[in-house]
Amino acid sequence: MGPFSAIGHLARLIRAGFVLTREGAFAGLDPAQFPTTLRLSLRLSRLITRKGAANHPDRLARAFARLGPSYVKLGQFLATRPDVVGPHMVAELERLQDRMAPFGRAAAITIIESAFEKKLHELFAEFSEPVAAASIAQVHRARLLPEVGGHEVAVKVVRPGVQRRFRRDLSDMYFAARLAERYLPDAARLKPVQVVDTLARSVTIELDLRLEAAAASELAENCQHDADFVVPKVEWDLTARDVMTMQWIEGTPLSDLEALQRTGFDLPALGRTVIQTFLRQAMRDGFFHADMHQGNLFVDAGGRLVAVDFGIMGRLGAKERRFLAEILFGFITRDYKRVAQVHFDAGYVPRIHSVDDFAQAIRAIGEPIHARTADQISMAKLLTLLFEVTALFDMTTRTELVMLQKTMVVVEGVARRLDPRLNMWVTSEPVVRQWIEANLGPVGRLKQGGESLAGALHLLQRLPDAVEKLDLILTRFSDQSQDEIGKAEAKVALWSHRALWVIAALLAWLILR
Repeated sequence: MGPFSAIGHLARLIRAGFVLTREGAFAGLDPAQFPTTLRLSLRLSRLITRKGAANHPDRLARAFARLGPSYVKLGQFLATRPDVVGPHMVAELERLQDRMAPFGRAAAITIIESAFEKKLHELFAEFSEPVAAASIAQVHRARLLPEVGGHEVAVKVVRPGVQRRFRRDLSDMYFAARLAERYLPDAARLKPVQVVDTLARSVTIELDLRLEAAAASELAENCQHDADFVVPKVEWDLTARDVMTMQWIEGTPLSDLEALQRTGFDLPALGRTVIQTFLRQAMRDGFFHADMHQGNLFVDAGGRLVAVDFGIMGRLGAKERRFLAEILFGFITRDYKRVAQVHFDAGYVPRIHSVDDFAQAIRAIGEPIHARTADQISMAKLLTLLFEVTALFDMTTRTELVMLQKTMVVVEGVARRLDPRLNMWVTSEPVVRQWIEANLGPVGRLKQGGESLAGALHLLQRLPDAVEKLDLILTRFSDQSQDEIGKAEAKVALWSHRALWVIAALLAWLILR
């Protein structure tokens, strides 16, 4: 990195730090909770904080919004990482809304015509002014040409120049993260470079609308048989890197409670649908909408929940899904030993700790919850407390689990706004139990046996190639006589037969155990 590049990074970072400080972004932080090397800086920052800014409820939101799209995304990302910024800052960052002034319709038309190398009238019969605008893209309402159906669609267009702006700002963030890791040893545990890596991957996906369209398509395929949830259809012929076209949704925003009540929708039922939809996606499919706030959810005329904006998605592997199901079911049944054991089985807690001691710590979370009425129990808060306790037992931070926990906080907030007395446990239990029966019961064991059989068959298919390669190696590099090579081939054949018998025995054990 050249000296001029470093100067540019430092100049922009100093400006960002000044804006954050002036808006009181650091005023609520307790210096005692931070590394010694940062405490003096935090105390000095209070001297230049704008009068009254420290007590403004939206100080963080205002500061990040002033710094532009990249920092809005950074703020939203940090709101998903209580392990990095702490729960109090998360609560403030949650107020950060990704809303920005729209850019002109003419600029959007230029981007669309460039993406498809056609004039607008060759693509759409109608094309409106922007109806919603965020940091990365904005949405227009349009109508397809009569010859391709003539129905209404939503056209999402990336902001002009936003890729260049994000590249520059992310480069600044990497520069700051590397400096922190090099010169602030106390900050190493926060893994700043890894945090920027995760943000960069997320932004890269959001900047390519083809990837968002693919996420919407995958989610729609997963949920195609769900009677109470629908995903708008992607118009692939009118989707490119900077443009995404989807079915237009006529529905009532979940944020408009009065409109929902006037239409006659059952609000408690909608609250249950929100929770169960999220759990099905996370546990059944391992692929969930990770931005399910009320601004991204609608209710159509048939009472079905409709989601939009698929830029932020979460994935859970089989191990993480089992982990989630086991801990939720363990808390529901008050089986704290089971909850503790699944942490150890998943390898999240080092074996140097005692399962019984860990179960005792988890009991301290579970028992107060069961002493309350069902509508007072927050599943999201339970997971938050659980992660706090597991930190005491050196549990490794899992990014996908942190995103899951954060999404659950948002989803639960949306559901409780629809029904303040929502019973989270009764609502969740059918989905959790169904997953456990399907994956951990007899049916699940048969499924696992089938997967093991498929893996073994794949291995058997590759075995002749492996034997042939071994034969070539022996022929090329061995100085043995033809007779000795023949004996070697016979040995290979013998071991191949023995391997087949071992695989068959393992399969029988997996299926019958």
